[in-house]
Amino acid sequence: MALVTKAIKGTKDVLPKDVHKNQYIEATALDIAEKFGYKEIRTPMFEHTELFQRGVGDTTDVVQKEMYTFDDKAGRSITLRPEGTAGAVRSYLENGLCNEALPQKVCYIGPCFRYEKPQAGRLREFHQFGVECFGTSSPLADAELIALGKSIFDTLQVKELSLEINSIGCPVCRAEYHKALKEYFSDRRDELCSTCQDRLERNPMRILDCKSPVCSEIAKHAPVVTDYLCEECREHFDSVQNYLKAMNIDYKINPKIVRGLDYYTKTVFEFISNSIGAQGTVCGGGRYDGLVDELGGQKTPSLGFAMGLERLMLLLEAQNAPFPAANTPDLFVAALGDKATLKAAEIVSDMRAEGFTALMDLNQRSLRAQMKYADKLGAKFNIVIGDNEVDTKIAKLKNMTTGEETEIALDTFVSGFYNISLSDQLADLEINGEEFDFSSLFGLNKEENEHGRND
Repeated sequence: MALVTKAIKGTKDVLPKDVHKNQYIEATALDIAEKFGYKEIRTPMFEHTELFQRGVGDTTDVVQKEMYTFDDKAGRSITLRPEGTAGAVRSYLENGLCNEALPQKVCYIGPCFRYEKPQAGRLREFHQFGVECFGTSSPLADAELIALGKSIFDTLQVKELSLEINSIGCPVCRAEYHKALKEYFSDRRDELCSTCQDRLERNPMRILDCKSPVCSEIAKHAPVVTDYLCEECREHFDSVQNYLKAMNIDYKINPKIVRGLDYYTKTVFEFISNSIGAQGTVCGGGRYDGLVDELGGQKTPSLGFAMGLERLMLLLEAQNAPFPAANTPDLFVAALGDKATLKAAEIVSDMRAEGFTALMDLNQRSLRAQMKYADKLGAKFNIVIGDNEVDTKIAKLKNMTTGEETEIALDTFVSGFYNISLSDQLADLEINGEEFDFSSLFGLNKEENEHGRND
């Protein structure tokens, strides 16, 4: 039978057997961000198109070529978000976070959309983890932001990752740099792509970020922005480097980094890997001191970064980085007959109420089929209940790792299961005289662990 339709090109399903890897990456990023003082924010997946035209920049590839834009039923121009910063700034202003104590630190995880040629590590629907820090001009904030990103990569055990930094200056010194770029590129204007010919007049720095091989080749010998920094921007960049050195963070200066979005000022940076081919940038960001006032707020120095989660996953898998094992059920109950099925449903319900993962066969198949199903699920313990077990109120609990069977009373099943499984876990643990948090074994909170279970 032929499928009615397939997934749209540039999108990807994440299947149950793999989703725990995504959850691990996301949880790690959120946890580390919180340790740096960042709280999660959730913004809509689509915004008024003007937000991205004003925020991202109408001379960027993102706005000119890659956005998913459409008119809604009221005739308003709507765009699926191509990146997270503009929406976070809009929310910061609209919801009055600008009136709270500064700096305001937010983080987010969510899908973004860009119409690009799909390839490994680059999808049309992709997911980003991002952080934004509003209300500080200190170079210490730049260094701390980079340290946050590095901490995530270190925790995930990413190897052979290099940090490249640059400063693209402020509007004052960038004006001088733009003059130098115009003079350089004007001599080869006819060789530039049509998009870059337009950029030459409006924003020549965008030519440095063009993906055209011809434009990229011409740009190789263009003037570098660090030669045009004003005194303030130079001092800021020097301070960022001093803080990075104090934090023992290795870096190299790459004067060609300009990032693909117009809102950046001063510090820009990228974490780059050689393990995933051409799509080597796994995290990029920097400072954007003019974006908040561009979108209607008061001038607010700010900064942030984003990392593509699909690209990060590709990198981790290429490096055989360790992932936690997927969770498996604590218990599978096989039932034979109507009475047994009722008792199984009762036990499964009680187990779930106490925080365990307990399953039974919803199709009420033969015992052999149920055991085969349980084996595929990877259940840690199995129990078979038939009429005899219901009558005697006793069954045998089988440890599927060791094969050991233990009699257990059905009327006090949850407490019995807890004691048996705890005993089995302790047999596999080597505790070197240190206090062990037993609650971690079964998802209990510490108060429950200290005062005993209710059953």
